[in-house]
Amino acid sequence: MDRSGFSQSPLRNLPCDADGVPVREGTRTTAGLALPQTGLMSDHVVRVDGLRKTYRGGFEALRGVSFDIGRGETFALLGPNGAGKSTVIEILEGYRDRTSGEAEVLGVDPHRGGLAWKARLGIVLQNTGEAPTATVRELLAHFASFYPRSRDVEETIAAVGLTEKAKVSVRKLSGGQRRRVDVALGIIGRPELLFLDEPTTGFDPEVRRQFWDLIRDLQRDGTSILLTTHYLDEAAELAERAAILVGGQVASVGPIDELGGPDARVPLVRWREGGEVREQRTQDPGGVVAALHARLGEPDRLEVVRPSLEDVYLSFLGDEARRTTAAGGVA
Repeated sequence: MDRSGFSQSPLRNLPCDADGVPVREGTRTTAGLALPQTGLMSDHVVRVDGLRKTYRGGFEALRGVSFDIGRGETFALLGPNGAGKSTVIEILEGYRDRTSGEAEVLGVDPHRGGLAWKARLGIVLQNTGEAPTATVRELLAHFASFYPRSRDVEETIAAVGLTEKAKVSVRKLSGGQRRRVDVALGIIGRPELLFLDEPTTGFDPEVRRQFWDLIRDLQRDGTSILLTTHYLDEAAELAERAAILVGGQVASVGPIDELGGPDARVPLVRWREGGEVREQRTQDPGGVVAALHARLGEPDRLEVVRPSLEDVYLSFLGDEARRTTAAGGVA
């Protein structure tokens, strides 16, 4: 069983059998359920404010996490293992209760979200269990029947680049192709919000790039996406905004190119002079370079380094390690 109480499936939205295929509840399907009415359409699909989660034994997994995700936005949740990312996602998906704080997904408290609410979500897990014996087309057609406004099956298969594999058993596909099936299952119901958990883990560079193209297509369609990934280049490529989670707290949140604040993105001018490497951080690297040329002619090993997302991310991890060490913990 997966953590929603349903059998393991690329989606947690619907009750499934042991093979990960949705099952009907009597003669009723989610297609017969009215979608929840939440009043005026909000500009945000996710709102989290002061979210806390304390497990038995007193371990604080989340310590006041706050962020929001705009409608149609791709938002990346970044952080090392153990930072609390999975706990946040589980709470937003309606699986895990929070200790305190507020959470709202598509205008609904996820703890109270029912099947109609879940039908508005798409969830692609990092690990999806054993592949079913059904063909790609059969599996997608079966899932599509459970949604009130599903995508066309053939169009969805084409969107994930599996047209030539439509009649092949999912069990016979390669790992990368199965991942594409996972994504197809995640988008077949035209979700308003798509959760992508480490979607390209194990992909080779070419397949990763192809997957990025698919995500861009979803973005153009207006799908809101919550992405968790350890690949910072992936986050920088796909997300408009991100939150860096460290030690159960949000270390920084905002547009990708502004994470860490202005001080974290100050360029560094580095050169060699008098046998020593010298550095200067400055908001005007062009001016510093011009001054060096005027004074030294052609400075040895001159370079301008602009901090990347990875540099900012690692600086927060380093700060946390230093705080942990100072507190007598394990860095």
